[in-house]
Amino acid sequence: MLFVFVMAGVLWGIGHLMKAPVQARLYMLGLLYIAVLGVQIALPEGAPLREATGGSPALWLLLGAFVLLALGYRAVLTRLRGRAEAQEAMREAAAPAVPKGPFTDEELERYARHITLPEIGGGGQRALKEAKVLVVGAGGLGSPALLYLAAAGVGRIGVIDADVVSLSNLQRQVIHTDAGQEMPKVFSAQQAIAALNPRIDVRPYNRMLTPEIAAELFADYDLILDGTDAFATRAMVNAAAVAAGRPVLAGAISAWEGQVTLYDPAGGAPCMACIFPEAPAPGLAATCAETGVIGALPGVVGSMMALEAVKEVTGAGQGLRGRMLIYDALHGEAREIRLKRRADCAVCGGD
Repeated sequence: MLFVFVMAGVLWGIGHLMKAPVQARLYMLGLLYIAVLGVQIALPEGAPLREATGGSPALWLLLGAFVLLALGYRAVLTRLRGRAEAQEAMREAAAPAVPKGPFTDEELERYARHITLPEIGGGGQRALKEAKVLVVGAGGLGSPALLYLAAAGVGRIGVIDADVVSLSNLQRQVIHTDAGQEMPKVFSAQQAIAALNPRIDVRPYNRMLTPEIAAELFADYDLILDGTDAFATRAMVNAAAVAAGRPVLAGAISAWEGQVTLYDPAGGAPCMACIFPEAPAPGLAATCAETGVIGALPGVVGSMMALEAVKEVTGAGQGLRGRMLIYDALHGEAREIRLKRRADCAVCGGD
C-alpha cells in the first residue's frame, strides 16, 4: 500500500506545482483509487502488481468506506453551517428598533435641503430616519443607491451580497475603492456609508440570498431594492417580497439602457412575475459581464432607484407603482410603459 500512497503524493505534488484546483487533484486521486481497486479485483492472488498495491481488495474497500463516511460527515457539517448562517442573518435583522425622536442640531443641518422641500419637510425626513431599506446587491446599481440612501438619512440600511470587490467592478461600482479589492462588497459598502453618514445603522449580510432566508429577512424591512442582474435571483426576490408583503424597487441595466419600476401587489401594482412570467430565452437576458455596460449608466439608474425609494418612504410625488421607466442613455431618451397585474399570475395571484 505504501507504493500507492507514494503515487498519490506524487500526483498531489504535481497538481500543486501546476496550480491545479483542489477539486481536480481530488478527481485524480479518485481515479487512482478506482485503478488500484480494479487491480485488486482483476488480478489473481500473488500477482506482483496486486501485491505491490496491497494484496487484498478488502483494505481498499474499507478505506473507500471511511472516505465516504468522512465526506458525508463534511456534507452534514456544511448544511448545518448554512442553517446557522441563516439563523445568524435572522438575528442580525431582528435588531433594536431604528432610533426615533427629535433631530439633533447636526441632523437638522445635514438634512436642511430636504426639510426645506415642501414635499418632504420635517415629517418626511423623520419617516426616512425611521425607515428600514434592504438593498439586494452591492454592485453597479446598489453602489449609488446605497450612497444616496445613506446621504438621505434612511435610518437602517441592509445590504446583502456574497461577492468580493474585483478590479473590473471599479469602472461602475463607485461605492468601492481600489484599495478594497478582494474585500467582501458588503463590508466595503459599509465603510463607504460610515464615511459619508456615520449616523446610519448599516446591516451587512455577507452571504448569498437564498429562499430559506429571503422572506423572513425581507419582513424586517419596509422596502426592498433589487439591483441584481440574474433572472433567477430577481424571481426569488420577487417571490420572497410577495410572501412578506413588501414592495420591490427593481432596476436593471444592459449596455446603454436601464429601467426602473416598483413591484407591489399589496399596493395594487403587479409583481415581477405578472410582467415576466417566464425566464427569457438564452441570449435575451445577458448580464453586464456578457454585454458590457457604460460606466455611468448604473449611476443614473441606481440614483433613480434611491430617488424613488425616498419618494416611496416620504409619500412625495408620484412613484413608479404600476409604471416602468426606461432610459436610453445612448440617445438621451426616456419612455414609460404602463404595467398591469395578471389574474393568472403564479406568484401574486392577480386580482
